[in-house]
Amino acid sequence: MGPRYAAVCNQADIPFDGTSASAGFEITERVTGSAMTDFGALDVAPALDSKPITAAKLGRLTTLTRAAWQMFEQAATTAPRVLRKGPRGGGRDRDAIIEHVSQTEVLHARMPGIKERPLLPGDIAAVTRLRARILAEIEASATAAHGADLPRSRRPALFVARRTAWHAVDHAWEIQDRKEP
Repeated sequence: MGPRYAAVCNQADIPFDGTSASAGFEITERVTGSAMTDFGALDVAPALDSKPITAAKLGRLTTLTRAAWQMFEQAATTAPRVLRKGPRGGGRDRDAIIEHVSQTEVLHARMPGIKERPLLPGDIAAVTRLRARILAEIEASATAAHGADLPRSRRPALFVARRTAWHAVDHAWEIQDRKEP
């Protein structure tokens, strides 16, 4: 997985060495997951995400989030419309994945409190505006402490950035893996 994560960091112009990153890896907190976690998606924000971060860390976080979106867009725009099916014949084609990512970003926007209606299919300008709003909310709230004062439906800025970036990268990799050889 190191080379795949390195590609995101390269996109963000942030150095990444998978070997040294994994050697210095330390678990600082554990959270009880949910059914969404069992599915493989981030769902529960750790307490660490409620603590404020420095402006430098915020800049790195937003740069990585933008890079994840760029990686997804590059994968989507270079992929054929029809993708190879999975071993049991399932899987979405390119346009369905693009639509899924766009509509899920509406849900991600709700995590920091942005109210947005579902986007019209293929409305690239709306996706761009929504992503800008998500980043603006992350930038506005990541340097402030939130603690346990967020309602259950809301998530801290760090979690929103991480979840949004993870989702975009996960589907970029899905597209890359399912292109016909």
